[in-house]
Amino acid sequence: MNKLPPLDLFRGFDAAARHLSFARAAAELFVTPSAVSRQIRALEDALGVRLFARTTRRLDLTPAGETLARTVAEALRALAATSAALRGGGTRTVNLTASTGIASLWLVPRLASFQKLHPDVDVRLSVNNRTLDLRREGFDLALRYGPVDGMPPGAEMMFGEEVFPVGSKAVVGVHARRPMTAKDYAGAVLLSYDGIGATPARDWGSWLAALGFADVKPRSAISFNHYDQTIQAAVAGQGLALASGPLVRGLIESGRLVALAGARRRVEARAYYLVRATAASRPEVERFAAWLLAEAAAT
Repeated sequence: MNKLPPLDLFRGFDAAARHLSFARAAAELFVTPSAVSRQIRALEDALGVRLFARTTRRLDLTPAGETLARTVAEALRALAATSAALRGGGTRTVNLTASTGIASLWLVPRLASFQKLHPDVDVRLSVNNRTLDLRREGFDLALRYGPVDGMPPGAEMMFGEEVFPVGSKAVVGVHARRPMTAKDYAGAVLLSYDGIGATPARDWGSWLAALGFADVKPRSAISFNHYDQTIQAAVAGQGLALASGPLVRGLIESGRLVALAGARRRVEARAYYLVRATAASRPEVERFAAWLLAEAAAT
């Protein structure tokens, strides 16, 4: 029998693969980013393959990493389900996957209300920007952002998308009431998302071109490979970001973000969807799905 690497290494790898960030994985596991980095190096040494492609700006899985991530995620979900069944107590689990943007900005702030309504249902959320095979990888539901004509049969639209610039109150200033000019944009710091699922609708180049400012160069630009990082940087006052309206509604209502005055772009070709792994789901899955759709309708 081939000897497995220490199992703790797989737990660290699973977190890093889901977040594509050692820092986020470390926060989930309550360890330091350097500890996660050491675990990944130890696992790579034990397996003799590279699991991540590291650059100065982003972290991506290699093909070998993609394969291992699927296997590890499935194994951990099976262990969690079996452990819950052995513990008993009547608790049921819903396994959900969602991209970082909708998970961090829309879903997570609302989960506490579901738990109050349904304390007997546990929700296991896997944050991942990759499109996964739900049945093969053990998920009940997925929240996906993508082309309207590219969703699987039975997918239910949660909400469409409207894109507009946002920033902190200090950054936006008078431009909450008065549209920015070319000169204003030339003096701005623009925050952009260039990760999986990036679209022209959220691209500053196309946005400025639509305003007739194609030749304008901003004072500086910062790019992120996670959409929620882009928005959090805007909340922190680091610059302006192109926001997806449904995801930032709560931040705008709380005053943490302010929308710029002027045009908004309705994205007709893409939307946010709820996808089921199977047509006939368990009762707890249907309860959670109904709650998600009700929250989306309120959004």
